[in-house]
Amino acid sequence: MTAREGRGEGRGTAATGTSGGAGSGTGGGTDAAPLLRRWRRLADGTVLLDGFHALKHAVRFGARVPLALAEDRAAALALAEELAPDLTGTLDGLLREVPRGTLSALVPRPHPTGVAALAVRDDTALPAVRSAPVVVLDEPRHLGNVGAVIRLAAGAGAAGVLTTGTVDPWHPGVVRASAGLHFATCVRRCEPSALPPGPLYALDPEGRDIRGLSLPDDALVAFGSERHGLSDALREHADHLVALPMRAQVSSYNLATSVAMTLYHWMAGKAPEAARGDGA
Repeated sequence: MTAREGRGEGRGTAATGTSGGAGSGTGGGTDAAPLLRRWRRLADGTVLLDGFHALKHAVRFGARVPLALAEDRAAALALAEELAPDLTGTLDGLLREVPRGTLSALVPRPHPTGVAALAVRDDTALPAVRSAPVVVLDEPRHLGNVGAVIRLAAGAGAAGVLTTGTVDPWHPGVVRASAGLHFATCVRRCEPSALPPGPLYALDPEGRDIRGLSLPDDALVAFGSERHGLSDALREHADHLVALPMRAQVSSYNLATSVAMTLYHWMAGKAPEAARGDGA
């Protein structure tokens, strides 16, 4: 998160105390019941975008957003003008105002920015020819960690993030942790036996030091869960076991740190303009 985004994360939309005027979605005096009914009709088949930044990123990367709500529309648009001026016009057309406290009935934990939206899930497949690695998370458990990895992958220009196991990588908790950056890269669940083509590099403490090799652009880079490491099923499919450098007597890095170090190693070996990858 940038310093500018951090200001938006901590600022509720109650700051201005104003409501939308003419032509501004639904003004403060408008009955919100039709919007709430529409939300409930759409909710089961869509992805929750929880907060201004999730909506901003989703819109920026082409998500279809059938409904976006704000408890203070004017404040949300002021935040857009400050942090995403390129999207102010688009968000002006999307955001509909609802009374304060409304989002508490629609989302488990309303975001401080007072914004929530629903987006159509993106099932875009990985490109047939890749110019950036794919991150594979092997049986992850922590929703926040998965979201943090997706955010990293989007920033590094990775081709996508695949997860094995039971966790849904599009769970609302994951999307919240990714700040809506699911729409900036391919995110899918996949069985170990159905991984896409490409050399599989699996991170393992007993592997070869990653500093002594170059990751090819079409690599699959696999990370085990923090508690259990790589599963036997994925280890059997690995072409290479590689390890991150770490001080003796330190047990491990967390998952997002491991992914960040590995993607940076890939990026550092490329010219700046070539390190953007398929996911950007």
